[in-house]
Amino acid sequence: MANRHLSRTIALQSLFEWDFNGQKDELEGIVNNHVKEFAGAEDEAGFIFELANGVVSNLSSIDQIITKYAPEWPMEQIPPVDRNVLRLGIFELTILKQVPPKVAINEAVELAKTFGGESSGKFVNGVLGTIYKEMGLGES
Repeated sequence: MANRHLSRTIALQSLFEWDFNGQKDELEGIVNNHVKEFAGAEDEAGFIFELANGVVSNLSSIDQIITKYAPEWPMEQIPPVDRNVLRLGIFELTILKQVPPKVAINEAVELAKTFGGESSGKFVNGVLGTIYKEMGLGES
């Protein structure tokens, strides 16, 4: 499983399940189950855990960014898929910074289009695009 898109998908599914269940279940167990079920090989499990644990470790600051850049959408009103796609995208865009910002945004938009509702891709693109512009992430 050398495919980072698949790794992001598994991380998103794990974060969604964790969030959907009220953030009560142990994230590590959820991720392990998803890696076994969807990844086949565990050679990229480290990246999946890095994404999922990174989002959870930085959840408060990530959620503050969402609140700032999507003020018309209270957190509890953002559909759970969109909320977790945004969390993952913001983590990659502002904290992890392993890929160019536009790649992080594109990956998040693709996840939103695949797993979210009809307007999820546009919503995620709008929020992450605004963060990208206002935080000057393209100027490094």
